[in-house]
Amino acid sequence: MASGGAQPNQPLPSKEAGLFKQVIRFHEMKQYKKAVKTADQILKKFPEHGETLAMKGLCLRNLAPDSDKEKKEEAYELVRKGVKCDLKSHVCWHVYGLMYRQDREYKEAIKCYLNALRIDKENTQILRDLALLQIQMRDLQGFVDTRHQLLTLKPSNRSHWITFAVAHHINGNHELAVQVLEQFERTIEEVPAGEAYEHSEMLMYAATVLAEGGKPQQALDYLEARKDKIKDRLGLSEMQAGLLLRVGRGQEAAATYRRLLAVNPNNYKIHDGLRAALGLVAAEGSELTPEQRSALTQLYDELQAEFSGSSACRRIPLD
Repeated sequence: MASGGAQPNQPLPSKEAGLFKQVIRFHEMKQYKKAVKTADQILKKFPEHGETLAMKGLCLRNLAPDSDKEKKEEAYELVRKGVKCDLKSHVCWHVYGLMYRQDREYKEAIKCYLNALRIDKENTQILRDLALLQIQMRDLQGFVDTRHQLLTLKPSNRSHWITFAVAHHINGNHELAVQVLEQFERTIEEVPAGEAYEHSEMLMYAATVLAEGGKPQQALDYLEARKDKIKDRLGLSEMQAGLLLRVGRGQEAAATYRRLLAVNPNNYKIHDGLRAALGLVAAEGSELTPEQRSALTQLYDELQAEFSGSSACRRIPLD
């Protein structure tokens, strides 16, 4: 919940301002009955304090069963009254949006969040709430724009960079997604030891985005340039093998798949990759040729001898 103060031109006295902070805190702790009781103390003296009315309505909504339409409507009436009493309060509009979100009225919730942001353009909590609904409603461009706002406000936050890249990725802008990650990479002088694995995963993700965007060779080059920073060595080798296969470097792919089988000879995905790299898969709509069958038999005779304990090496030739 976005925190707030008092009605414009009518600040709450210090005692009631402190009580309002308690209302916010009780709401965050899901102690809704205490929040309502505290809100009532404020409303006895200031019955038209919009933000308190809105918060009371939100807490009453959280106390009401979904089946109790009468109590739900009472809660909405309080929030609407709060908005009417303080149209320029981002808190009131944010609360109104939270109410709609709770009742799965996502379009209306988004409208309320946007109204709140017209008043407080840099409220990161409202921006985060808006972004969640935009992705849920598949408003991908809106999601990109909101994540960009969050990044602009807090460029030191690692998660904002990565989520902005993800936003471009799911919106189909693979190249922009990688550019964002590369720009973030340039802001880091040295990766802290505690973040080395997360950084490694980010690099792998960037290569995945390049590959999905139809640039397997660029993805290979990207991984090669950063291989010393990637901690998941098996994941790196598997990705490289798949990319080598895509760019027509079958022999190198096969060699990589064989090295991976030495680590785990029961990994069916690696077996699939090895057969593809060696050209031992049937063309679409057809069966294996006699030559392919013969080569496949020879391959698995070798693999069974090398990995005698592997059930996959025994099972695959039977399929």
